[in-house]
Amino acid sequence: MRQISYDNYTMAGDVALIATCAVIVILLMTSYIKRTRSFRIFMNIVFSLVVAAVTNIVYHFLLTKSEPGLFGLTNALRILYQALLFDVFFLFVLYSTEVSGMEHRKARIIAIIASTILTFVVGIDIIRTIRGESFRIGADGILRPKMDVFMLGYVLYVILIAVTIYMVRHLLFKRVVIGFYGTMAVSVILWFGQLALNQSALNTMTFVFPVIAMLYILHSNPYNVTLGSVDTNAMEDMVRTMYNRKEPFVFISLLLPEYDVEGKELPKEFRALIRSHAVDYFRNSVLFQISNGHMIMIIPEKKNPNHELKIQEILNNFQQYYNSFHSPYKIIIGRSIEEISRKNEYISLIRSIERNMPDNTVHRLGPEDITRFNRDEKILQELTDIYNRRDVEDPRVLVYCQPVYNIKTGQFDTAEALMRLQIDDLGLVPPNQFIPMAENHEYIHVLTEIILNKTCSGIRKLMEKGYHISRISVNVSVIELKHSDFCSDIRRIISSNDISCEKIAIELTESRNESDFMVMKEKIDELREEGIRFYLDDFGTGYSNMERIMELPFDIIKFDRSLVIASGTGERSERIVENLAQMFNDMEYSVLYEGVEDDLEEERCREMSADYLQGFKYSRPIPIEELEKFLTKTA
Repeated sequence: MRQISYDNYTMAGDVALIATCAVIVILLMTSYIKRTRSFRIFMNIVFSLVVAAVTNIVYHFLLTKSEPGLFGLTNALRILYQALLFDVFFLFVLYSTEVSGMEHRKARIIAIIASTILTFVVGIDIIRTIRGESFRIGADGILRPKMDVFMLGYVLYVILIAVTIYMVRHLLFKRVVIGFYGTMAVSVILWFGQLALNQSALNTMTFVFPVIAMLYILHSNPYNVTLGSVDTNAMEDMVRTMYNRKEPFVFISLLLPEYDVEGKELPKEFRALIRSHAVDYFRNSVLFQISNGHMIMIIPEKKNPNHELKIQEILNNFQQYYNSFHSPYKIIIGRSIEEISRKNEYISLIRSIERNMPDNTVHRLGPEDITRFNRDEKILQELTDIYNRRDVEDPRVLVYCQPVYNIKTGQFDTAEALMRLQIDDLGLVPPNQFIPMAENHEYIHVLTEIILNKTCSGIRKLMEKGYHISRISVNVSVIELKHSDFCSDIRRIISSNDISCEKIAIELTESRNESDFMVMKEKIDELREEGIRFYLDDFGTGYSNMERIMELPFDIIKFDRSLVIASGTGERSERIVENLAQMFNDMEYSVLYEGVEDDLEEERCREMSADYLQGFKYSRPIPIEELEKFLTKTA
């Protein structure tokens, strides 16, 4: 029988394992880790390895005594040591099924097999030991094994883990699978390598390599080393944890729009300022980087009773720094709210507030913000449902129309279709409250399909009643033009309502983007061939590139109300607006003035080369069914 002396063991490997596990724990304590079930299994693996290493050191120490009175304790420690290693194997299997999201039934079968192996090998070892058929120490101090049941269990577990990882390979990122297989291979090779050399010093150490892989691949949530921040997943986990523990907190959100662009780096001095605020001012605060220029700091309230004084000090420091760098900012400060914590919606709440905030302001969270946010969430929920249903007859989308007066005919023979949402508990929702949401979530084209369908249906019904209607315009977002099926969708809906394309016009707002311009030109050209007319909406608001406007084949230029107002501020302003309108007339564009509210404005617009007039002087937006009150019947 091959003899194995205890002198082939040194405690260096086990001490190294204990030190490695201590480093792992320190890293976990000084970084932000999500406290998931897989993480708890991971920590149990680390604990079992440390206990196994300590047990192995004591076991080999007692072997050196070679005292018969310690024989029972020595064998007990040997059994415990091997049982702990098998427990690590068992936890490896559970971990693999947990992180992969393996189907519950399959995971249960794998767990039963793993526990059976654990019970079998440990049970056999105990029985053999009691019967004196396992290990014994001879009088010469040589350890002689009678049966090495550990090797059997080791091989069975390695096979089971390999099979488990193979079963979930399609559920995991390929590099993760390679990472686990690679570290397992190193462990197995090292184990059998030292066995061939009649060594045992690194037995326990071989188990730590897969643990390092777990830490690096699945539980590392590294800080941004220059800011000391972690990511949004960590924020959601912290909110969830504090909510479950009923721990209130304060948050500070900082948005720097100028730097909220991928790849644009914050100034070095500013990073230092943010880092200082996150580390030096509060106990146990955590800084989260939501996007490149957006940071949120969460401050446990109970551990920072003087947080208001500190926050004011931070604001003062920030203002001093702003005086030198002059970059736009938006700051939001608030306390945790049970409702928002339960839903874990602070990022959505903060972004909804930021959308309506002017630059360079500090906003304190109040009840009205929550009311507005809940309203917005309700609207978004309904928009999502409308999008998913894709029902062109959806009753929640209403068509309102504002009549347009044709100066040449002296009649209301055109109109603009305006969208409204009818939502339970909220009533009638105006477009400025839901159109931006629909655009941000890419729901806008479905809404356009619905309003276009209902507009076409309304036109057909008016015509069937004998009313004269030249056309109704529908607003379309530039975002929609990028859809490959945009033109075919428009043609399909118009055709399905059995009306002529000449009865529909599309209103577009000018875009600065070069790619938007090219797409817009292409789609206008294609649909104009079908007889659809195009309006340039909101001319005169902010940006207007005359060269680009002339390149696009619009039919009507809509002068925004701001130009109507400006034309009434003086003779010079009126002459500028009039010359612009006359220029478009000379270029064979028609001019429509929006926002006409009284007789004076109407008269002035008539004198400024107006072709069409639209505004509250004539009518506020009304349901499309009421439009017939403004129309005339054909002879």
